[in-house]
Amino acid sequence: MGSPQATPPGPAPAGRAAGGTPRAALAELLAGNRRFVSGQPVHGHDVTAAAAAASGDQQPYAVLLGCIDSRVPLEAIFDQTFGSICVIRTGGHVLDRAVLGSIEYVVGELGVPLVVVLGHERCGAVASAVDALRGGRSPDGALAHLVEQIAPAVTEVGVDDPRAHPLAVRRHVLRTVAALRADDLLAGPVAAGRLAVVGALYDLATGEVALLEA
Repeated sequence: MGSPQATPPGPAPAGRAAGGTPRAALAELLAGNRRFVSGQPVHGHDVTAAAAAASGDQQPYAVLLGCIDSRVPLEAIFDQTFGSICVIRTGGHVLDRAVLGSIEYVVGELGVPLVVVLGHERCGAVASAVDALRGGRSPDGALAHLVEQIAPAVTEVGVDDPRAHPLAVRRHVLRTVAALRADDLLAGPVAAGRLAVVGALYDLATGEVALLEA
């Protein structure tokens, strides 16, 4: 038998060990996105990883709020394994009390230092808001709630602007970030530097995530 081969380095640790601070948590997420874009992910979503994560307490290092779009699977595009991130998805990443309560829990009880609001290009929920404002008619059912929550972003960029849709996607992300930073239970950790709330945009064509500045 030959000499045993050196064991290759394993993936970055999951959970709070990969984060700890807002800066470290964000760096880990963006490093995962670079692995994803380059075609070199290290985390496989298999039952072994699931069992390993289930063997201890959950210690995620980030919570991601994204859209329900089927083309934007958050664990995949950030190359994250079981137990590393908490994921919340609503149409157009719209906030409601359940979403806010979930984020407050993850931050307050699990000590997560990072919240990322991820929008994406060609968002259908934002398109519905643009169409509703241009046509002067709100959609039926609960979809109207999504439109109402996104409409201010469309109004701010200008409903008649030819680029209203892509501009409103970005504006809505930043408005969502601002709302989270102002939340009663999140504002304190943000002010103390224990929590960062950032906005980002996912490129459907390239898979890349870019941070958005207010």
